[in-house]
Amino acid sequence: MTDDHYLDQAEKSVLIVMTSGPSTPHRCATPFYLGAILASMDADVRIFFTMEGVNLLKKGVAENLVAMEGGKRVIEFMRDAKAAGVKLHLCLPALPGYKMDEKADIIAEVDECSSGGTLADLILSCDKVLFF
Repeated sequence: MTDDHYLDQAEKSVLIVMTSGPSTPHRCATPFYLGAILASMDADVRIFFTMEGVNLLKKGVAENLVAMEGGKRVIEFMRDAKAAGVKLHLCLPALPGYKMDEKADIIAEVDECSSGGTLADLILSCDKVLFF
């Protein structure tokens, strides 16, 4: 391992692919917490929600979900990440499987409704990809 640190390097981009959702609440805060930290270090951070992860973007879900008893609500972690500059992408092709409507069911924090092609492009173009 070298003594180089991130801040000594060129700009970085990070993609977090969020497949976890309400059935695994213990996995639903860390991606936003980590994303906020990375964004505060000037990384371009995007979180792409697919599979069960899209349920976190349904109105009423993240507002009522905590990763651990007594902890902050997941929506608060999302808002912290957004305030730090993290962009949230929703996978449009996943919506029908979860009976979600793009116009009526999605929280305002979503930056972009995206295709699977966008996910592929983000994976190929970013410096790091993390999966939760």
